[in-house]
Amino acid sequence: MNCISAATAGTATRIAAEIFGETGKSENAFATNAVIETILSRSAAKYYDATATLSDDQIRDLVRIGTSAPTSFHLQNWRFVAVRSPEAKARLRPIAWNQPAITDAAVTFIIIGQLADASTVPDRLAPVVEAGIMPARLVPDWEIPARGLYDNQPQRQRDEAVRSATFGAAAIIYAARSLDLGSTPMIGFDAEAVHSEFGLAEDEVPVMLLTVGPERAGNWPQKPRLPVADVLDFA
Repeated sequence: MNCISAATAGTATRIAAEIFGETGKSENAFATNAVIETILSRSAAKYYDATATLSDDQIRDLVRIGTSAPTSFHLQNWRFVAVRSPEAKARLRPIAWNQPAITDAAVTFIIIGQLADASTVPDRLAPVVEAGIMPARLVPDWEIPARGLYDNQPQRQRDEAVRSATFGAAAIIYAARSLDLGSTPMIGFDAEAVHSEFGLAEDEVPVMLLTVGPERAGNWPQKPRLPVADVLDFA
């Protein structure tokens, strides 16, 4: 475990202790859960190893995991552009507030949400039917309410684009952390310029940038969060 991992692992243990201190339960099972350890040890990276790279297969694996995230009606209304060549990074950095992480990180994903389009539901569900997960007769039961929700509703369509893309980005973030890679979600960029420079379609929204790559020393551990008691109500 490198020095960065050791620091973040210590933070995860501390957070687990705080949570179970509130509930009075033992923290042992919680602290040894690898998934929860990954979540609690994640922090936004600022400093990346600028000499490190990720292979095409590593990038594909991260996106494959990202696409396991949930989407409404199985729309899968997202797309990911992996900005990793020096030329592409040089195009992106000036329209992303000139943030060094854009060029230092192994890859920056442009996380794209697509406006929710209910007409795609039958195509999206076809592999689900073929896999025997759902019967074909249920497809209209999904498409009809999807049309009622999204047809002629531009705000809802855009909301769903942002929601889906964010779910996908979160999955990539935690997958990266589990592989000992740093990540940083960013909203500091010129959305119109990114849309134009990287050829996004009319129905696509650049929701965020997500840098991913091996870290170098100097990154902070996860910052303290508000107490659960301040953000949770029971009904």
